[in-house]
Amino acid sequence: MTESKKFTVKDLAEIGVLAALVFVATYFIKFGPIPTLAGPTMLKTGNAVCLLGAMLFGKTKGGLAAGIGSMIYDLTDPAFVAGAPFTFAFFFAMAWVCGLVSGLGGNDGTKTKQNLIGAISGAVTYLFLHLGKSFIALVLEGSDASAALAACSTKLITSGINAVFAVVISVLLAPVCKKALNRAYKGR
Repeated sequence: MTESKKFTVKDLAEIGVLAALVFVATYFIKFGPIPTLAGPTMLKTGNAVCLLGAMLFGKTKGGLAAGIGSMIYDLTDPAFVAGAPFTFAFFFAMAWVCGLVSGLGGNDGTKTKQNLIGAISGAVTYLFLHLGKSFIALVLEGSDASAALAACSTKLITSGINAVFAVVISVLLAPVCKKALNRAYKGR
């Protein structure tokens, strides 16, 4: 029988602090909401923090922090509150995939190429889920499939820009933040 890993107080503190950083980055450093035919969207730095957290703390802690911090933001904004459960799931998946791929082979957040592949994988996962949900919602509301696809094109542009921004920022910050974290943990 295998023993399941339990969260320690340190794990919970890291998830909480990282979730708070995701929330703060999303709440204070954003452009939007931007109205689109497929519903509101925005450009935000929170996505970069989600990916960065997954690279530095792993798939589970990064995923939980990304989902929780993003969901809490949605719960504070009437334009996004109805989608909060989807937000939790989609951002958890984004960070989880990023953490999984970037952590392969024992990468500890310092290998730029692996972080890049992980960040791209996570961002593409989020894009697929986010745009897929928008498309399905429009079709269920009565839109023709081609009209729903056209309406989602605006979200694709803003979400694509968001994804590229998040990938670049998170990959550039990962080695620097990892060194700082290593110094902080060794200083105790």
